[in-house]
Amino acid sequence: MNRGFYIILAAQFFSALADNALLIAAIALLRDIHAPAQYEPQLKFYFTVSYVLLAAFVGAFADSMAKGRVMFISNGIKVGGCMLLLLSAFPGLAALGAPLYVYPLFAYAIVGLGAAAYSPAKYGILTELLPPKELVVANGWIEGLTVAAIILGTVMGGMLISDKVSHTLLSWDFPFIDVGINTPAEAAILIVSLLYVIAAVFNLYIPNTGVDHKPLKKNPLYLLKDFGHVLKLLWSDKLGQISLAVTTLFWGAGATLQFIVIKWAEKALHLPLSKASILQGIVAVGVALGSVVAARKITIDRSIRVLPFGIALGVASMLLVGIPYLPAVHIQWLGISLHMLAAIVLMVVVGAMSGFFVVPMNALLQHRGHILMGAGHSIAVQNFNENTSILIMLGLYATLIELNAPVEAVVVLFGVFVAALSYVVLRWHRANMREYGQELKNLLAIAAKSGHH
Repeated sequence: MNRGFYIILAAQFFSALADNALLIAAIALLRDIHAPAQYEPQLKFYFTVSYVLLAAFVGAFADSMAKGRVMFISNGIKVGGCMLLLLSAFPGLAALGAPLYVYPLFAYAIVGLGAAAYSPAKYGILTELLPPKELVVANGWIEGLTVAAIILGTVMGGMLISDKVSHTLLSWDFPFIDVGINTPAEAAILIVSLLYVIAAVFNLYIPNTGVDHKPLKKNPLYLLKDFGHVLKLLWSDKLGQISLAVTTLFWGAGATLQFIVIKWAEKALHLPLSKASILQGIVAVGVALGSVVAARKITIDRSIRVLPFGIALGVASMLLVGIPYLPAVHIQWLGISLHMLAAIVLMVVVGAMSGFFVVPMNALLQHRGHILMGAGHSIAVQNFNENTSILIMLGLYATLIELNAPVEAVVVLFGVFVAALSYVVLRWHRANMREYGQELKNLLAIAAKSGHH
């Protein structure tokens, strides 16, 4: 790995750290202005929808200039979103007529816009900077570091809004300047914006890869038509369609599993939200472990072999429903119950399967996308599919909750859904191999041996 890759890692870490801390701070901000509880999950919707609505434009934008510059601009947009979040708590906005708690959602959508523009550049530069044979390792590093940022960012967000830390932050006094920061949430958002600034500084030092860039077309209809073309192109590619189907399923399932795990822990183990949410972090630890193993063991020409792990992932997640039926034993030396220990072990296993499953598929998808259409367009197509999957699967989950479906039924339906779709993708790939087997093997072999694009 060259020096430029480690600069990208540092920039990604600080940007992802800020993303996850900001969600906690934004929720605290909504509570400060007495927003109804249903507005809190809408933050995630407003953040995610930018990926879907702007997919046709951010890929072209990412391919129109050096990726480091794109990432710098994107982090600048995130800083702007943070500033708008601070302004959205200003009571004078009520004079505009809309409820005060509407404005943080729109401000958070601006942060989502920055994230949507950042993503194609973040992953796309890997295909410009590194040979295909190093993409699985690079993705393992990126995913592992992102998971660490998710865990640390969530913890950091909670610490920043805690009484002890926020009291220290609010006690800082700048001579002759009234910065207008009066609440723990506002202090946390200001600190998060500084993390985005640090990430942006690292972006300035990302080397130019020398790849030719495509001039950005100004006609939005052209960009929509072009996006439709590259979307069709990637879904038509016999290797691209399989890896795209896997990553689309994985991200939709992963986002939904976050909510399912909390709901299950509250109902089945009678844990409060503060402890139930710990299991989310445990899943993330498992994902990091699985990502590292995949990076070390799975080369890009063997990436398709991980498909059966999708089926295993669905089956393993269904084992959650059996945990409450274990003996009610307290493990003295660990200080937790057998139920909690079993849940932790299962979450690590599910997370590890997820990481092992998705990292090789992600690398293969990036490689095929780069060959077919350019890195930025490829990642934009990937983001469009994955975030559409997130919105759909969360919608289905919300519908089941609205219908008061038992959480055990939701867990089983989720597991069956993931296992069944993974089986369909596996059969799909086998059908492709029967018809185009030698051609696909040659493409994978070329990707593994190639040192340059």
